Amino acid sequence: MTSAAELPGQTGINLTSQENSTNANMPNPLMTATGVYVTVHGHFYQPPRENPYLDAIERQPGAAPFHDWNERIHHECYRPNAFARVLNDRGELVGIVNNYEFLSFNIGPTLMSWLERHDVEVYQRILEADRKSCQRLHGHGNAIAQVYNHIIMPLANERDKYTQIRWGKADFRSRFKRDPEGMWLAETAVDYPTLEALVKEGIRFIVLAPSQAQRCRLLPTKENPHPEWHEVGGSQIDPTRPYRCYLKPTLSTASSPLSTVSLSPRDGNREIENSTSQSPIPDHQSLPYIDIFFYDGPISRDMGFSDVLYNSGHLAGRIGSAVRGDRRPAQLICVATDGETFGHHKGGTEKTLAYAFTKEFPHRGWTVTNFAHYLSLNPPTWEVELKPVTAWSCAHGVDRWQDNCGCGGGGEWHQLWRRPLRNALNWLRDRLIEVYEEHGRQFFCDPWQARDEYIEVILDRSPHNIHRFLERHQTHKLTNAEQVDALRLLEMQRHALLMFTSCGWFFEEISRPEGTQILRYAARALELAGDVAGVQLEKEFLKRLAIAPSNVDIFKHGGEVYRQLVATSQITFKQVAAHHAIASLFNNHKGETRNGNGNGTSPNNCTVKYSHPYQKRVYCYNVHELDYHLQRLGALTLAVGHLKLISEITWESEHLVFAVLHLGGWDFHCCIQPFEGRRTYSQIKEKLLASLQKASAANTILVMMQLFGDQAFSLENLFAEERHRLMRLLSQETLSRLDQLYTQTYRDNYGVIMAFHRDELPAPQELQVAAEIALSYRCVNTLRALEQDISEPQSSINHILELRAIASEAKHLRCRLNIPEGKQMLEQLILRLLWQLLHDANGTFDADIQRLERLIDVAYQLNLGICLDRSQELYFSCLYNKILPQCQTAIANGEDVIKHRQLLKLGQKLAVDVGYWLDQMG
Repeated sequence: MTSAAELPGQTGINLTSQENSTNANMPNPLMTATGVYVTVHGHFYQPPRENPYLDAIERQPGAAPFHDWNERIHHECYRPNAFARVLNDRGELVGIVNNYEFLSFNIGPTLMSWLERHDVEVYQRILEADRKSCQRLHGHGNAIAQVYNHIIMPLANERDKYTQIRWGKADFRSRFKRDPEGMWLAETAVDYPTLEALVKEGIRFIVLAPSQAQRCRLLPTKENPHPEWHEVGGSQIDPTRPYRCYLKPTLSTASSPLSTVSLSPRDGNREIENSTSQSPIPDHQSLPYIDIFFYDGPISRDMGFSDVLYNSGHLAGRIGSAVRGDRRPAQLICVATDGETFGHHKGGTEKTLAYAFTKEFPHRGWTVTNFAHYLSLNPPTWEVELKPVTAWSCAHGVDRWQDNCGCGGGGEWHQLWRRPLRNALNWLRDRLIEVYEEHGRQFFCDPWQARDEYIEVILDRSPHNIHRFLERHQTHKLTNAEQVDALRLLEMQRHALLMFTSCGWFFEEISRPEGTQILRYAARALELAGDVAGVQLEKEFLKRLAIAPSNVDIFKHGGEVYRQLVATSQITFKQVAAHHAIASLFNNHKGETRNGNGNGTSPNNCTVKYSHPYQKRVYCYNVHELDYHLQRLGALTLAVGHLKLISEITWESEHLVFAVLHLGGWDFHCCIQPFEGRRTYSQIKEKLLASLQKASAANTILVMMQLFGDQAFSLENLFAEERHRLMRLLSQETLSRLDQLYTQTYRDNYGVIMAFHRDELPAPQELQVAAEIALSYRCVNTLRALEQDISEPQSSINHILELRAIASEAKHLRCRLNIPEGKQMLEQLILRLLWQLLHDANGTFDADIQRLERLIDVAYQLNLGICLDRSQELYFSCLYNKILPQCQTAIANGEDVIKHRQLLKLGQKLAVDVGYWLDQMG
């Protein structure tokens, strides 16, 4: 048998094989610029979607069946690219490729934060990919940084430019543990002041569209001091080489307070020297510069808008058509597109990339590289000048983000709202600068340096880290109240930056989710300014928004968009307290009596109380429940409590008293008021509990109104996630009764339904629906039992046999089981059993593999649309480093190989190509 290290089908192809060439005379393209190099760049980015008050994305129905659009696109793109499949012609897995190891990429910092929080496995795969590309490409990783929250840099003021770059760099450094060499500009929007800021911050290169170049020429030399300029303004620039772009001397900002920058020695003549006087135009050697790559426009467009990505041969052929036969020693074919193209916009195309990177490109003798590596081998020999202000997705400079230019239009719809929206936000930004400078100097030695370094807090909001940040920047030891105001000011500035996120202008209408989102950031910034400084800017801001006409009649203008979609979504401490109070009726509090049905409620006529602090988290708020008393009387439930809410973001806090009455079903009456002392709280609690004893809901509500006032909260006021959870809980009893009713109907009419299907007649709809609901109900209950008994071999086999019977019955009756949670349960059970089989030395192999095979079979028979990608990945990860070496050892020692054949056949069941090794074992 061949050794495992030599077997075909391993994960990827070693792209460093060129380094190990046996011919010493052959140049190594990884160390010397020679031949054709290919770079595919993916710009991975999602518009920010989080609620500014909750620091979390709420459920987005349009992304169903997923929680939100980030989760959906992650499922379709980010994860598949971390585990991209290479398949044979039978659809079996022959390799898993981490595409990020071969893609040049940038991932927006806000998206990376989401990945870190929601799928740490993929997040780590991305970081690992950069490390491996660094190793393969001599210290030059695939990842490049991005301006922090995707603002259009030419439209930003000078300070915001620098903060965006510094935050982008700091975020990158915290994740990839190295300084970025390049930076992606949002929409590749650029002007010369932006280039100057990039240079001063140590960025070595950027990537632009070919349409952004104005003219180019060979770099001046002693032999040719005045080479001829070539006009390339019509996208005619040659994208197969890098270019050097020198900053114009007139751009010197020597007198700017932002010009002091510390650059490492390797930056050399890139440094911009501070000077207080104008100097004569220096020669090229003393001018600061940045290097620029221009991606191949036609190929990049084809990747986004044609079918070239659906076949790796077609993709390689299209890239090959750009190779120039002019005998130059090296050339780079680089393409760039939205990273979401690979899997989200074009489903399954991550597989095309995987095969192209590991098979197609190496077969053609091309070297897969990134911009930084190629630049290290082949520094620019050409110079370029850019058009004044440009971007890759607007033919009118950057008017798409400030004017009615027609880009991104919706047919008859105008974009007359863009300019007033931009003006209103610029006005607000400038007013917030005044607030920040006036009040910030009371707390910070240098308010703007504190803002630039606030990214350290954004990345780590632990109390210890925040204390350390404040101690470093404070003018004096801050009191607790001053700490809150200091953090409010910094958050005000963070939201002032977020409100310029480019997505708000990108499409055709101000009331779209993207436009609404940036206005939500503006609203939060306005609120924080009022909290710290007492300034009321909202009225003037609304007046300016009213000039921005909407295309939608119900909104009329931006002011109404703000009032209807933004102001209504603002959240107060009272709302957070009401959310907690209503949810507390369904949570398992300390000391609560659990009744026999296990549904998490207390028996009727019982009392639950405790005075020991109870802590939980509601989004970005810590809830310290200092006292809690719950009493049930018949159908009525009353809870009274005292809590302290603390914002993790600004450290704002409030002591509040709540009372919530559940009248049964969907009816809740909740009141909140500030805590005014233990004595007052005790009196409130005593009066409310006494009112409940009269068993009159009307009387209790009347007392609540007398004590708390008219403002009340109900189920509708809960945050969406919790509201939906409680709606499901409240519906559970009714649904259970209906399930039992349909099950009985199905049993009573089983023969009738079978007769219709036997004669190939459509069964009456009522009976068919009863069958589907009854079988789905039975299937869910069996799956839950299987989850509980999975560690008991015989019990779990019985449950699997029951699932098989359900699948058979559903097939005969042409029933489609509608149990979305069943899909996830089956996938997790299979993954759990597979991990146990491969890693638990104390397991019973024969029984475990039998259970697993049967469960996989029945999972497909149930026709729930299961996806065994994770199980496949787990099996494939063990195939080369565990399963095959064990097979080798068994054969070499003359041992029985039945167990190993069973393991390989399990691979077949998981659609992994193991035929070669099964044939070898005979």
